[in-house]
Amino acid sequence: PGPAARAELRVRVRLPGGQVTEESLQADSGSDCISLELRTADGALVTLTADFRQEVKIFRALILGELERGQSQFQALCFVTRLHRNEIIPSESMAKLRQKNPRTVRQAEEVRGLEHLSMDVAVNFSKGAQLSSHIHNVCAEAKEAIYTREEDVKFWLEKGVDGSMFEVLPQTSDLPDLQRCKLCADRWKPCICSYSLSIEWYPCMLKYCKSRDAGGKVSSYKCGIRSCQKGYTFDYYVPQKQLCLWDEET
Repeated sequence: PGPAARAELRVRVRLPGGQVTEESLQADSGSDCISLELRTADGALVTLTADFRQEVKIFRALILGELERGQSQFQALCFVTRLHRNEIIPSESMAKLRQKNPRTVRQAEEVRGLEHLSMDVAVNFSKGAQLSSHIHNVCAEAKEAIYTREEDVKFWLEKGVDGSMFEVLPQTSDLPDLQRCKLCADRWKPCICSYSLSIEWYPCMLKYCKSRDAGGKVSSYKCGIRSCQKGYTFDYYVPQKQLCLWDEET
């Protein structure tokens, strides 16, 4: 690998409701990670951090609180899942991207299917750095609300991560009257909360073109990126519905 490269891009993207928002993308090939941040139509700030070295991706949402309903100014959530190799372009390729036509409003070329994830395990913030050093910075406001999945935990345990940072959350099978928060009438009862977010534009694949030399030999070279949009819905246990006021019947 050559010298570490860093890059920061700003991309204008259109949200589902038609508003245009600015997304910022950062890549650091030295620490082999990329992060991407955008503000959603309802004002939430969503960040995705991909840590290729540890095979971890971290979603963070800072959701504006409803002050008139007794909530704090904002609520922070962190969802930590396994990063698969083919989900997003490598950090060194991202660090080489150059800003072209910054005023253009971009639309993803490919819409990847919505992923529905059941986040049934809590992650201990003070031990989370062993899973990914980025948890410490990214999830600092969400110390009590860092979630992952049992199947991802199994994968990380096989890689030698310390299991004491994970705590399995109550399931519907443990608490038969555990409802989805949107069906739960009592704001102080535990329930299963649902939060959805969408990454509107990200470089998901490299494009390759073919060239032919004078002798007729064909070779392929990287000649651009393909952009994707992907939505996620996370379900997770909350000790009281007050922590999940956005998830209501509308």
